[in-house]
Amino acid sequence: MDKTAARAAHDIRVAFSRLRRRLRENYGSGDLTPSQTSVLSRLDKDGEASVSDLAALEGIRHQSIATTVGVLVERGLAARRPDPEDGRRQLIFVTDDGRAFLDERRRAGEGWLAQVLETQCTEAERRTLIEAAAVLERVVRR
Repeated sequence: MDKTAARAAHDIRVAFSRLRRRLRENYGSGDLTPSQTSVLSRLDKDGEASVSDLAALEGIRHQSIATTVGVLVERGLAARRPDPEDGRRQLIFVTDDGRAFLDERRRAGEGWLAQVLETQCTEAERRTLIEAAAVLERVVRR
């Protein structure tokens, strides 16, 4: 493997891990676990899904996802409805309160990051980050 590819892979992984941790610190948990937040975010991004689908997508046991979904429904962040194609299944979806919760977290995280970038980086560095983000986006879409 090319040394620069290996170095870039390592540096990016470490930087993203630290950034993810700092973002979590700054947007707060809203009393949700990382698993609950992940499920809610997935539903917001991908649309409604059954508990079985969520378990497969999240790589978590059905029983664990059912518990996670139960908490989200109890808090009013998600809701259930019958699957129109299979009356035995329930589909889980994000409620308006769930979307508002996620939007607030995203705003808080991006606000913190924008402030740090403004105070600790030059204009040229911020432009470099924008270009690097575009490259990373291209890499993850392959």
